[in-house]
Amino acid sequence: MEWTAPFAVVLSLVLVYLVVTSGRRSQADQQARRLAVVERKLDLIMAHLGIREPEPEAPAEVLQELLAGRKIQAIKVYREVTGAGLREAKDAVELLARQRGLG
Repeated sequence: MEWTAPFAVVLSLVLVYLVVTSGRRSQADQQARRLAVVERKLDLIMAHLGIREPEPEAPAEVLQELLAGRKIQAIKVYREVTGAGLREAKDAVELLARQRGLG
């Protein structure tokens, strides 16, 4: 019976931790959903007004990799230079390749 009190305390602490972290996650999820709604609305407004997103700047190192046919390396370099995420870097490099007729 000596172990039941410490076990109950530990179990209580674990439950409190789970409740607190789930609340934080739901806040982050809610903020992500709100941001997605705002982005969608902004995209609609830009499309209605005929405004296009500016073309991404092409770092020279990225262009060199694209010209050499090393698309994956170009994405890695783009991420290093700009700090972009993988999806954003991939999209930007593919756009640059299309704009320059590099496949």
